[in-house]
Amino acid sequence: MKNLILTASLALLLLSSSFSQAKTVEALIQECLFSAIKTADKQKTLQEIETLCEQEIVRKELGTKQLGAISERIIKERKSAFNPYVITPHKMNYILPATLTDNINQDAYSEVSGWSDNFKDVEAKFQLSIKVPLATGDIFTRGDQFFFGFTLESWWQLYAEAISRPFRETNYQPEFFYITPLNWHPFDTNTGVIFGFEHQSNGRSQLLSRSWNRAYVNFLFEKNNFALSFKPWFRIPEDEKESSISATGDDNPNIHHYMGHFELGLAYDLNDKYELSMKLRQNFTKHHGAVELGFTFPLWGKLRGYAQYFNGYGESLIDYNHKQQRIGFGIALTDIL
Repeated sequence: MKNLILTASLALLLLSSSFSQAKTVEALIQECLFSAIKTADKQKTLQEIETLCEQEIVRKELGTKQLGAISERIIKERKSAFNPYVITPHKMNYILPATLTDNINQDAYSEVSGWSDNFKDVEAKFQLSIKVPLATGDIFTRGDQFFFGFTLESWWQLYAEAISRPFRETNYQPEFFYITPLNWHPFDTNTGVIFGFEHQSNGRSQLLSRSWNRAYVNFLFEKNNFALSFKPWFRIPEDEKESSISATGDDNPNIHHYMGHFELGLAYDLNDKYELSMKLRQNFTKHHGAVELGFTFPLWGKLRGYAQYFNGYGESLIDYNHKQQRIGFGIALTDIL
């Protein structure tokens, strides 16, 4: 309860997005405390009085009944966003020392001599994702923000000794995005929207090259410990390649047939200990899609265990038209919520 109260009070400070507003909010809390102490029931503790003041200010300033999981994460991030010693996570960060697939993609590497025949069905996988705020204070609306994000995801043939344990595939995803809360609360939810542009590629050349560019809108909904996102996108067209080994042109013209046109994300935080997540993609015309399930749980200290299951197309760019099932176990460095 205490953590929830502190989070609620910080919401005013951080969602206002400016230092001058932060001082005003703190002054409001102090004024409320002085007034409440004079009239409060003598049986109430100072913490209880402070709690009442924070709750009152939250109701007045935010116009919402309760903060949800996304808001709480944003609040925590904004406390340290401009601290030079703190790296702010974007998407989930994790290390899976062992993942097992039922259908390793050998066809894509058929031109690389000796590689595909020596691939192992067990490999390591990891994802590192950070973001940097590019503006301070309100831009267009109260509480909005503008970011640069970067995500690196890699599949490592750690157990393929015969081919010197290469990184089979690495995807790089820089993006710019703008996020703003919405004054819309259906069924007592909080809502927001993200507008973004992202580039994704695997840094390869010629026959192994894969890349695409997308503009997207991401609608966010939260209620208590539950969060939902709906992210449709538009693929920015590219010119056709003059030949399969040309350095310019579209590396994968039919990628939308397999990756679809949207992603639906769900996440639920259970008692601040366990987190369940799901991502869905689908192209209803081609009947191609994918599902990814995640589960994090406490191990010891700050370390959290992470289990991931994937089924479908496009786990990586090189596998965009390749269907497989994969399950992996490892450590989550950060949660989604």
